[in-house]
Amino acid sequence: MSEPGEPQRRFVGHFLGAVPHLAALGIHYRAHGPGWAELELPYNAGLVAYPETGVIASGAIFSLMDTASGLAVVLRMKALVPHATLDLRCDYLRPAEPGKAVIGRAECYRMTRSVAFVRGLAHDGDASRPVAHTAGTFILQAPSGQR
Repeated sequence: MSEPGEPQRRFVGHFLGAVPHLAALGIHYRAHGPGWAELELPYNAGLVAYPETGVIASGAIFSLMDTASGLAVVLRMKALVPHATLDLRCDYLRPAEPGKAVIGRAECYRMTRSVAFVRGLAHDGDASRPVAHTAGTFILQAPSGQR
């Protein structure tokens, strides 16, 4: 895990703090680097879809990956530029194990003037056994005067 300095910690904290439902889900920061971010969704019985299974609902995992992807875009741009999810495909490969946190890591691997391309992986402790993988595009707000 990379250890962020104080400016990076404030930057990431501002990004995560701007979205109230992340606090409700318990999603928090783990690590980041140039163009990638890793977040964690702690296990919470309140996020379980069907109590008899103990498995975290897919929507919570989707939110984790959407947020990690958006943060990866911000880190790639090195600025808190407004952007929105244009498309995010999330393929669920297996249920997350009950009682385990889900870790989501996303990488912004390509940028154009108006679109960022991101891929990601969610796992519950072993990245070689993913829970889901994602592929997404994010539209970037045009700078003032270029609209």
